Amino acid sequence: MIEASLPIGVFDSGMGGLTVLKELQSAMPAESFIYLGDSARLPYGNKSAHTVQQYALQASSELVSRGVKALVVACNTASAAALPQLTEQFAPLPVFGVIEPGARIAAQAAAQGSVLVLATEGTVMDGAYQRALLATNPKLKIHARACPLWVTLAEQGYASDTPESVTITEALLSHAVRGFQTSHLTVLLGCTHFPIFRDKLRTHLKAGVKIVDSAQTTAQQVAYALGRVAGRVGDKNHGQIKFLATDGVERFQRVGAYFFGQAIEAAELVVL
Repeated sequence: MIEASLPIGVFDSGMGGLTVLKELQSAMPAESFIYLGDSARLPYGNKSAHTVQQYALQASSELVSRGVKALVVACNTASAAALPQLTEQFAPLPVFGVIEPGARIAAQAAAQGSVLVLATEGTVMDGAYQRALLATNPKLKIHARACPLWVTLAEQGYASDTPESVTITEALLSHAVRGFQTSHLTVLLGCTHFPIFRDKLRTHLKAGVKIVDSAQTTAQQVAYALGRVAGRVGDKNHGQIKFLATDGVERFQRVGAYFFGQAIEAAELVVL
């Protein structure tokens, strides 16, 4: 039996998964976590599926080697390309992705309307969100648009309100939703980096448009699943988080605070 006192492992290509970690911590404040940001090799979204699978396996192996009771793939591209392989590789360790929870909520929100998936090139080309949405609601009309520069903007701190940031970011956000100016629309943010643009994106959409991301729903799924398995949920208020990054530790701490919503006091440099 996996010890309840072990932390939950979370990884992403960089800092976007910190939005998922934030929700996981909120949903399970008694739990401890280890977060790994593969900042040396981001973005994953323009890599081949084979390469993403290799990266995801290496990141997951690092977390598992440190002792975790569950693994959360807090990266849409890695979830699309590598979740089945990771689930098989690390069984019986529970492995969670971010695509299915977000797609389920978006499909419910859209009802009989349309869903616009904004994601990395890799996630869009894989079609994982399209399949997950249709599996929940086959009557949906689904559109998908790759936003290859959004991850870079987010990782470079362009979510701020400096004049330079506003000019570049607003142009890209406007382009992403061009042609979708209808109130009968649900926008699914198919990358964990994208929620930090939510407020800015809303100004480019008509009133009534719903925006969905997978961070909160993934956290709820993980909390529910672990709660149903004896020996998987801690009973003490640990609440500790260890941060790992594969490059740029100081920058990871500084920019990561935008995603995590609080200061990151320390991070360890690791080589995969």
